[in-house]
Amino acid sequence: MNRWWLLAGAIVTEVAGTISLRGAVDHAWLYAGTVVGEAASFYLLVKVLQTGMALGVVYGIWSALGVGATAVLSSVLFDEAFTGPMVLGLLLIVGGVVLVDVGSHPRATGKEAA
Repeated sequence: MNRWWLLAGAIVTEVAGTISLRGAVDHAWLYAGTVVGEAASFYLLVKVLQTGMALGVVYGIWSALGVGATAVLSSVLFDEAFTGPMVLGLLLIVGGVVLVDVGSHPRATGKEAA
């Protein structure tokens, strides 16, 4: 399976688990969704790492998109705040993840071709 699909699955299941945790405040049965979501997310993260993807990149993407999706969904589902400073913070997180990804690839020095 494509590592990007595995990572997407890890993000979706982690966000579902986290949203379930907030929902469990009002409906205790949703704690089960938290356990299942988080366990599935970590299983998928292991599978992504087994494909050879760098840990810093995997964790950066997983956490950044998870934070963003959780903030948006909690605003929609639970009427929690979603403000301009939060949007700026999320953009900074995404920028940081892009820099980690770019930095994880070795620079070509021209010596490899010789």
